[in-house]
Amino acid sequence: MNEDLAVSALAALAHAQRLRVFRALVVAGAEGLTPSLLADQLDVARSNLSFHLKELANAGLVTVEQQGRNLIYRAAYGQMNALLGYLTEHCCAGVDCAVNDTARCLC
Repeated sequence: MNEDLAVSALAALAHAQRLRVFRALVVAGAEGLTPSLLADQLDVARSNLSFHLKELANAGLVTVEQQGRNLIYRAAYGQMNALLGYLTEHCCAGVDCAVNDTARCLC
């Protein structure tokens, strides 16, 4: 993960609807979801959802696979983990640390 990819991913997630879509796909796991199921689950218009899915896909945060007549969207866990790793790679100046209950690094 480099800075440009991190900025692109964070920009894609910096919209409430896209964040909701991404989180729903993370919860769905490897099975993924069709746009119809996502739209129903999130109570969002399919036309709006299409735009948001495209933005997430362009940022590399979701993948899409055609299965027959359906598109299946899945969270790109590798990219998600790479982003998390990029954001935390210098935590505690590179020294191993633990996170306490208040989600602060303990160096």
